[in-house]
Amino acid sequence: MIEEEVILVDEKDQQIGTMAKLQVHIDGKFHRAFSVFIFNSSGELLLQQRAFDKYHSAGKWTNTCCSHPRPGEETIVAAKRRLKEEMVLECELDPVFRFSYRVEFDNGLIENEYDHVYFGLSDVMPQPNPKEVADFRYITMEELQSSLIHDNKNYTEWLKICFKEVRAHYIKKTINE
Repeated sequence: MIEEEVILVDEKDQQIGTMAKLQVHIDGKFHRAFSVFIFNSSGELLLQQRAFDKYHSAGKWTNTCCSHPRPGEETIVAAKRRLKEEMVLECELDPVFRFSYRVEFDNGLIENEYDHVYFGLSDVMPQPNPKEVADFRYITMEELQSSLIHDNKNYTEWLKICFKEVRAHYIKKTINE
């Protein structure tokens, strides 16, 4: 089995190479990623609980899906692909913002990502892939904000880092509709 490669980038998200996914996380190399946030028509966000055998952040709650585009793959195409692979969902995705972050995990792995954030709308019930997702739930932005304060350890680091901006863009989007 050939290990999946990810796209190494500079601080402006320009590709500077590729590298095996696990090695990128061992070395802490800066690489391209994406995070998808799917809302239903009631304004609830679809969260997933990461599978318990993931190489980091196992069992933690996070956004609807996230991953890395493959070399030669557009980020939006990768986001749609992973949404289908992880949650068996298909919907239009809108680019919302980008952010960078770096987190070192207890197991020695490092996430150092330039992350593209997408929003989507779907009332289709997900059918999570059990190899990727342990569970899922819908939550309001207010409930998630409270839970991130009171139950912080059960959420992924990237969700905690980007939530304030996700919430601001969600509020702006709902006001403009």
